[in-house]
Amino acid sequence: MVIKRDKWLQYRILRNGSSLAKRLPETQLLKKSTLSKMLLHYQSVVLKPRDGSYGKNIVFIKRNGANAYRMHNEKNAVTMRDTDKLLQELRKNKRGLAYIVQRRLQLAQIQHKPFDMRIMAQRKRGSSSTWCVTGSYAKVAAKGYLVTNVTSSTIPVLEALKLARIGDRSLLVEAERIALMAAKRLGERYPKLRQIGFDIGIDTKRRIWIIEGNYLPDLRPFRLLKDSSMYRRILWYKKH
Repeated sequence: MVIKRDKWLQYRILRNGSSLAKRLPETQLLKKSTLSKMLLHYQSVVLKPRDGSYGKNIVFIKRNGANAYRMHNEKNAVTMRDTDKLLQELRKNKRGLAYIVQRRLQLAQIQHKPFDMRIMAQRKRGSSSTWCVTGSYAKVAAKGYLVTNVTSSTIPVLEALKLARIGDRSLLVEAERIALMAAKRLGERYPKLRQIGFDIGIDTKRRIWIIEGNYLPDLRPFRLLKDSSMYRRILWYKKH
């Protein structure tokens, strides 16, 4: 089966694993009705291209009073009066990309900058192989950006948890357990899938969320860490 880079399809695969459903921020295909409904339920939402990567073309929308919305894309922000205008602006700028709309998580912060974790899950060849966590790091958003893909720093997860005063090793262990459950679920759907880089968020209430899984994760940040053992382990799994 072809492994499709599709955030909507991935969400539905993971949601059908009952123990994972509660770890996923509510997600819908972007339409006027779903956007209006989500903005009624949540103060803030995020729009992502279904096949997007590297944080490109992501838009944040925040309810600003009764009939106004603040739309934030990279470092640009504009206020609009209704969802029709929001969608028109989106279609004009994004050239017809298919989008999902997702509840925006209030991620834990380090010095007022949100961060999340990248957790690598890999397995050796053969669909019966067991998934293992082979590496992790924390991505801290650059100043003025809301997405952690535009990164000010890449640091060990335990250091990030300490700086954010949000948790300790037990929180990382739980995040790794959730990532492995998600890897197993996606691996059942795609027997040839052997690596997934999960973006895992921790909100301000210490709740762990699966933001998404990347089937072709960028490995360069692992080379920036002082501890090179993770990078070596990841390369070993890629070969075997």
